[in-house]
Amino acid sequence: MALLELQGVSKSYGALKVTDTISLAVDAGETLGILGPNGAGKTTLFNLISGDVRVDAGRITYAGRDMTTLKPHERCRAGIGRSYQVPQPFGHMSVFENLVAAACFGGGQAERDAWATAEQVLRQTGLLPHANRPAGGLTLLNRKRLELARALATRPKLLLLDEIAGGLTEPEANTLVDELMRIKAAGITMIWIEHVVHALLALADRLFVIDFGRQLAEGAPRAVMDDPEVRRVYMGMEA
Repeated sequence: MALLELQGVSKSYGALKVTDTISLAVDAGETLGILGPNGAGKTTLFNLISGDVRVDAGRITYAGRDMTTLKPHERCRAGIGRSYQVPQPFGHMSVFENLVAAACFGGGQAERDAWATAEQVLRQTGLLPHANRPAGGLTLLNRKRLELARALATRPKLLLLDEIAGGLTEPEANTLVDELMRIKAAGITMIWIEHVVHALLALADRLFVIDFGRQLAEGAPRAVMDDPEVRRVYMGMEA
């Protein structure tokens, strides 16, 4: 049984259909990469999975449970963690305090347990040297790490990553990929939207490509990237 399954999921804003009968399944331990041009509906797809936006049609199941109508905090406590494209930490709180807040309010942990979780995640994401620094003063790489860390502090089984490598230099993106590989090795299932293709290809087991809210391609990463229609739509390259 798939850990996450979407069945005919659709979302429209007026006459604009941004997600059009998307169906996909993600197995436990898998890393699924999501690709598509700007405006293809990738982040909306995440919003539907996390519950930030309600579906108009279709069904979302997680660990065999129908999540279609659940609120975001209920999905988070069930094990769906999420990072956002633009990091928005509590800037005047320390990195450690940000993680404790995520563990308590996102993960439903008691405060003492949240301290232990925060310390573990600080070590896991390379943020331990910055634990007592105000989150608002971090570099972009460390803000991205903190966005990842806040999602991990909720103890997710499924992690949604929205362009977490965006804006980073190549060495910084490689550092982040190394950290994500360790998270993958720990057994956490991931769905990753990313435009930094070399970073995505280093980690993804499978790619799912969308365009104008509809599925364009799905399969093994190299086969998908060699697909003439994917190359034309996503990379602007004629076959």
